[in-house]
Amino acid sequence: MALTRLHNEDWGFASNCFVCEPRNDGGLRIPFHHDTDRDVVVASFTLDDTFSGAPSYVHGGVSLAVLDEAQAWATIAVAGRFAVTTETTTRFLRPVLVGEAYDVEARLTERGDERLATEGRITDVRGKVCAETTATFAVLGPAQAARATGVDEGALDPAYLRDDG
Repeated sequence: MALTRLHNEDWGFASNCFVCEPRNDGGLRIPFHHDTDRDVVVASFTLDDTFSGAPSYVHGGVSLAVLDEAQAWATIAVAGRFAVTTETTTRFLRPVLVGEAYDVEARLTERGDERLATEGRITDVRGKVCAETTATFAVLGPAQAARATGVDEGALDPAYLRDDG
């Protein structure tokens, strides 16, 4: 497995992402990687009770945030596009437990010039699926990407953007 660590700065912008940014003291700080052999985005994580819903369960919204982040990284690392979630459907099959180790994986299922589709899943150490999701992403145009990242349009790699020309 060939893993490449994913950093927002590698694409020309800084971030205070709740899920992935290691400098966000209030965030999850989950490091995501691109598995270039399988062309998927992966991460391993363990969350404490700061992120609980029920006392021993990770909040479902936090689990969904982890899935959404993995899928968003797939749009960047695998599809080579800046995109935002427009629709997601998630099934929670087993609880994600506080203090336990989990893996998240996301892949692209459809590529288009303006739309991408992904799927993701969280699995426990036995490989049992705890949550699975599908999502649709809209590829950003230059002005949208500039607004989302907080940098000038010309500073972003146009190959990652929708051509609004």
